[in-house]
Amino acid sequence: MQGTVSEFDPGTGAGAVLLDDGKRLDFPATAFAASGLRLLRVGQRVRLEPAPDGTVARVALVTMH
Repeated sequence: MQGTVSEFDPGTGAGAVLLDDGKRLDFPATAFAASGLRLLRVGQRVRLEPAPDGTVARVALVTMH
């Protein structure tokens, strides 16, 4: 699933995304840490990879192929 970063705390690595359907989804610092990214900006498009328990396992940048 994809969305737009609506909040990001660089100190903790936690944040939130507004999904394309308008719902807000929080992501934990562990999902940001798994991304390998150093920073996210508000307004940036990201792809969220779900964990088996339904939480966010990883945040990734949306790339064009």
